[in-house]
Amino acid sequence: MAKKTVASLQTASKRLSKAIKMVKSPKSGAYTFVESVMDPADVDKFLSKK
Repeated sequence: MAKKTVASLQTASKRLSKAIKMVKSPKSGAYTFVESVMDPADVDKFLSKK
């Protein structure tokens, strides 16, 4: 499973990161991309979830 943090975004006084991970569909076997914008401290937790 490929995963990486793509960009760092800044809004007002908060620093945010956009994380993208590839998830394989159990039905078709095709890969989809799941994107999320979050606090940099939560990126590892997001990427480790299945």
